[in-house]
Amino acid sequence: MAKKGIMKVGIMRISELGGEFALIRRLAEKQSINDPSIVKSIGDDCAVIDNGKEEYLLITADMIVENDHFNTRWYTPDQIGRKLVECNVSDIVSMGGWPKYGIVSMSIKKETELEFIDGLYNGIYQAASKHGFYVVGGDTAHGTEMVFNMTIIGYVKKNLLRTRSMALVGDLICVTGRLGGSKAGLMMLSNGYNEHIDEHLNPVSRTRAEGEAIARYANAMIDVSDGLGSEVAHICEESGVGARIYKENIPLSKNALAASEILSSSPYDYALYGGEDFEIVFTIPENKIEALKRDFYDFTVVGKIVDESEGKSIIDDGKEMPIGSGFDHFL
Repeated sequence: MAKKGIMKVGIMRISELGGEFALIRRLAEKQSINDPSIVKSIGDDCAVIDNGKEEYLLITADMIVENDHFNTRWYTPDQIGRKLVECNVSDIVSMGGWPKYGIVSMSIKKETELEFIDGLYNGIYQAASKHGFYVVGGDTAHGTEMVFNMTIIGYVKKNLLRTRSMALVGDLICVTGRLGGSKAGLMMLSNGYNEHIDEHLNPVSRTRAEGEAIARYANAMIDVSDGLGSEVAHICEESGVGARIYKENIPLSKNALAASEILSSSPYDYALYGGEDFEIVFTIPENKIEALKRDFYDFTVVGKIVDESEGKSIIDDGKEMPIGSGFDHFL
C-alpha cells in the first residue's frame, strides 16, 4: 500500500516530450544567458560569439553513431571519416562562414583494429584539407558502439552572418543542388541493393565560397540535415513566419528518382524528410535572385515565406497539406 500523502509521478520519455528538438528547447530553457558576447547560442547550426575581432567566431559540434549514421557493413573507414567532417562543415558554411580548427572525440570498441582508425583519420584529414582547416585535438574512450564527434571552430564576416531567424515575409525559399539522394541510398542498402548509394556513402557539403556567395544576397540560411520540410519548419519557427513549399518545384536527385522506382516509394519523401543531403536552404528577396545567379546558380526556388498566420504547408497539385516532420532521433 502506498504511503499516505505520497503521489507516484510518471516518467516521461523524450519521445513523449516531442522528440529531439523539443528536448533541445527544454535544455536551452534551463540556462539563463546574460553574456553580451554570445550573439547566438542553442537553436541554430552554430553558436555565434563576438570576441571583439573583425569576424564572429562560429562553433559547432556534430556526432555520428554506429548503426545510426553509419554501418561498417556499408561504409569504409575513410568514408566514415569524410562524413564526420562534411556534416560539420555544412553547419559552418550554412551560416556564411568557414572552418578553421577541428577537434575529434571518439568512443571505440576495445577490439577495434588500428587499420580501421588509420583509415578513419585518412578520411578526416583528406576532407579537412579540402575545406582548409586542421584537426588540433580530441579525446578517446571505449564503448560497445563506435561514436565519433567533431567540434569545428570557424569564422564568419560580420556582414555575412546568416541565421535561421532572418527570414522575412515575401522571401522566396530556395535550395541548392538536388535532394533525396542520401535517404535513397540508405533505403537501397537497407533493402539489399548496391546501386544508387553514392550520395549516402559519400555526402559532400557546400564550400566556403558557395556559402559566402549565397550569404551576400540571402536573409536566412540553414543546412539540410533532416530534410527540406524540417529545415523550412525550423526557419519558420525561429523567424516567426509561415511557408509554402511547391512540391513540383523540389529538385530531386537522379539516385532518389531511380531508387524510388525500384522500391516503389516516393522520391519527394526522401527529399522532404530524409536528410543528410547537406545542401543549403535559404530565403531571399525576389529582387535579388538575378544578382545571386551571377555569383552562384546551382539552386532552385521551391517556395515562399508567408505570414505566420498562414501556417506551414506543401502545395501539391493545388492541394494544401501540412509540412511533416523530418528525421528525429527520438521519434
